[in-house]
Amino acid sequence: MEWAEVLKDPTLQNLPYKVELNRFGKLVLTSASNKRGMIQSRVGFSIENRRKDGEIINRCSVNTSDGVKVADVAWASDAFISEFGDKTPYDKAPEICVEIVSPSNSSEELRQKIDLYLAKGAVEVWIVTEDGEMKVYNNRGEANRSALVKKFRL
Repeated sequence: MEWAEVLKDPTLQNLPYKVELNRFGKLVLTSASNKRGMIQSRVGFSIENRRKDGEIINRCSVNTSDGVKVADVAWASDAFISEFGDKTPYDKAPEICVEIVSPSNSSEELRQKIDLYLAKGAVEVWIVTEDGEMKVYNNRGEANRSALVKKFRL
């Protein structure tokens, strides 16, 4: 499948899953929970309260070398939005891409998403667990804290 087909397919609307595509055009579904949704909202609000120079994007689709991946939350600077608007999916990753860990995520899958988002231009990739623990990754590896969002707390 192509991403445009996924967006138009009525059978894929309102599913209790996050929908992504792998590089072969096959659907990848990740379970969604209310707790994950709450964490998504908290992350987005917390970033927005500290960064007024960009946009929060929930379920941000990015075309990667392994198909379309969907960051649970992303922060895109005003410059990014000016350049890419609301193109779907983005060919470049916004500056911050956040994945909320679900029980079905393997550590290998999360590592792959970190690498994919960074390869597409993300400055930071955040991995947030359902317990509220957060790890920040950049092109140098794991960082002690975000360089883009000062004093971040969930």
